[in-house]
Amino acid sequence: MKLKKRKIKYSAIFFLCWFSLLVFLVDGILKFQTLVDYFGSYAFVEITLLLLVILPTLAVYIFTKE
Repeated sequence: MKLKKRKIKYSAIFFLCWFSLLVFLVDGILKFQTLVDYFGSYAFVEITLLLLVILPTLAVYIFTKE
């Protein structure tokens, strides 16, 4: 399998920036426990946050030109 280094590089950069922004928002501003109290489920909040990181990263990987 041929690795597409440019796509992986851009996806990794996006992942790091987006992940750090979400960590800052969730831990610093919104407070994770507040989100759990609001939605009522720890698992729901965790899965939602993971999808908010993984799905845009996959989109960047797919739409990056080689």
